[in-house]
Amino acid sequence: MTANFSFECIASCNQTKARAGVFQTPHGIVETPRFMPVGTLANVKTITPAQLKDTGAQMVLSNTYHLHLQPGEDIVAGGGGLHKFMGWNGPMLTDSGGFQVFSLSEMRKITEEGVTFRSPRDGRIINLTPERSIAIQNTLGADVIMAFDECPPYPATREEVEAATSRTYRWLERCISAHQRQDQALFGIVQGGVYLDLRAKAALDLKQFDLPGYAIGGVSVGEPPELIAQIVETTAPLLPSDKPRYLMGVGTYREMAMAIASGIDLFDCVIPTRWARHGTAMVQGERWNLKNAKFREDFAPLDETCPCYTCQNFSRAYISHLLRSQEILAYTLLSIHNITELIRFTQKIRNAILQGTFATDFAHWLKPGEVQEEK
Repeated sequence: MTANFSFECIASCNQTKARAGVFQTPHGIVETPRFMPVGTLANVKTITPAQLKDTGAQMVLSNTYHLHLQPGEDIVAGGGGLHKFMGWNGPMLTDSGGFQVFSLSEMRKITEEGVTFRSPRDGRIINLTPERSIAIQNTLGADVIMAFDECPPYPATREEVEAATSRTYRWLERCISAHQRQDQALFGIVQGGVYLDLRAKAALDLKQFDLPGYAIGGVSVGEPPELIAQIVETTAPLLPSDKPRYLMGVGTYREMAMAIASGIDLFDCVIPTRWARHGTAMVQGERWNLKNAKFREDFAPLDETCPCYTCQNFSRAYISHLLRSQEILAYTLLSIHNITELIRFTQKIRNAILQGTFATDFAHWLKPGEVQEEK
């Protein structure tokens, strides 16, 4: 593994492929399995780095595409690099921008060279290639950087997915050649859409590069949950057991528990802060809309078992009042709680793996189920 990086599996479940590990980075350790909050523009929306640390966060994400557009990677570097610029001294990961370019389906053109698109900020034409993505990430300075990939949509024909998966492989070769910093770990991304044989082939093809870590991408792009579970169950065990495995863009209780049972170590998702900005709290796997009338005179904390700042100091009624008043503090308090909620869930799973009780303690979450409706 790259200098200053290591991964050690310290316990595993004898009934599933779940494992507990320690991922060492230049800015500290990440105890896996672990949920990672998303700080797209070098901040996790509505909360400070000190508040973020108190949630139990160990590793945080930022995004190459968005930071390139605003403020620009040279400004971040001028501010001392991503960690110093945003005031976060723990491990960090930057996405390559591939998924964001995928989302610009009406504004971009994909070729073998890379992706050309018009900036949604100022209209300028930008050419993002594997080499450019890596150069931007080298300049930003996160601990883990992601290879530039092509994320096929859902649904897509087998031919379309096959072409995107092959291109992702060729782009990875170029990313490896372009990567300049030994203090950054480059992760490859397995694509393949919902075609399990393409996923398996991609995983085995990427494995030969002996990278510091591997990700499963291209899920949560519209496919049903049962297909996501099949993709992860097929792909994760094919990835090296001595390297961290990262499932991109997933962050619900059930999705994470089922993925951990397949051998996944790391997760990220925007839902804790996005739901917070819509007045939604995550409470033991349920979604609560705090704007509902029943919370107006409910003076209990969101979750009496939660140690977060929000639950220790404020009531459901107060947060409901803030939301109705459109006070920014409501979004801060809900973000603090929601992030803490998901990190605590992965911490509980880790402890259960260490104690040998994961398969029984989390049996409820290890089978497909309906999406929890808001209450």
